[in-house]
Amino acid sequence: MGPYHDREWGVPVHDDRKHFEFLVLEGAQAGLSWATILQRRNGYRAAFADFDPVQVARFSPSREQRLLRDPAIIRNRRKIASVARNARAFLAVQEEFGSFDAYAWGFVGGAPRQNRWRKVGEVPATSPESDAFSRDLKRRGFSFVGSTIIYAHMQAVGMVNDHLVGCFRHAQVRALAP
Repeated sequence: MGPYHDREWGVPVHDDRKHFEFLVLEGAQAGLSWATILQRRNGYRAAFADFDPVQVARFSPSREQRLLRDPAIIRNRRKIASVARNARAFLAVQEEFGSFDAYAWGFVGGAPRQNRWRKVGEVPATSPESDAFSRDLKRRGFSFVGSTIIYAHMQAVGMVNDHLVGCFRHAQVRALAP
């Protein structure tokens, strides 16, 4: 995960398309390794209209059927169907809050949580914030958004800084916070 860890993971994201990308990828990752998903990231980008939620929201059942034959992505019927459903829910959130970003960052008060973990075993799989975020997403019709998936999303988009204190990225990512 070198370049991903060294350049992207934990960097605060305020771009709705990037949020959608990570929701798609984190949902696909459920039950699999993140490395497996990163290897297919370009395949997901091609399969899901460069992560444009407007285009993905219009995917038809026949398009979803075709994606089940696409070897560049994880061919799981429920995960593929969830992407279009989540795109429609994503657009509804944008409409209500002005942006998905404003909605998401509200769960952490608008600023990244700066954790100070020393060992990998200290890093939680969920948090009270990811529990609340997950519950609200489900209420809004999203799927593949359990608290563990949402905590991983929060880590990826910098809502929490879970780089270990001894990692060179911890201080760099902390410095990016407002």
